[in-house]
Amino acid sequence: MTATTAAEKPPISLREIFSVFFWIGVFSFGGGLTGWVYREVVTKRGWMSDDEILSGIALAQVLPGANVTNLTVFVGNRLRGYSGAAIALTALISPPLVMCVLALWAYGFIQQISLLHAAVDGVAAAAVGLNIRLGIVGAVRVVRRVGPTITMLATFIAVGVLNWPLVPVVLVIAPLSIASVWPWKRNNG
Repeated sequence: MTATTAAEKPPISLREIFSVFFWIGVFSFGGGLTGWVYREVVTKRGWMSDDEILSGIALAQVLPGANVTNLTVFVGNRLRGYSGAAIALTALISPPLVMCVLALWAYGFIQQISLLHAAVDGVAAAAVGLNIRLGIVGAVRVVRRVGPTITMLATFIAVGVLNWPLVPVVLVIAPLSIASVWPWKRNNG
């Protein structure tokens, strides 16, 4: 009898792939999922090597979209081809999708409670107040210097008053802001 080599191992079942990525999806709050995928696929199950998963992580980071979904498709594809990729991705995104739909459904019932509307209005007012305070604190720190003050006012007028799109405004104003501060940093440093 010969020892079973890696090439002779039976393929990983679609059920196993689904189970691993389903539970990652269920508990996927707050990030850190790439590390969890690594632990489940490499450390616990030995389905892939360090080199394989690191290649997948690098690829997942350069492709558009969420890194963990890209990595999930990569792992599923490496384990069982297109069907593995489809099963892994479906398993990963199904639990959060169901939770969001249930939250929306519950919200339909909860929004009819007038006390809840008052509470949400209070929370929104507090959030607006905190943002205004943060803006004031930032403005007070910026006003000490001419370049940043002009940048702040130009951004406020362009986006807040003239309703210009934020991205083009930032693409134009950011280099000007950096240029206005650059000589000060060099002379003081």
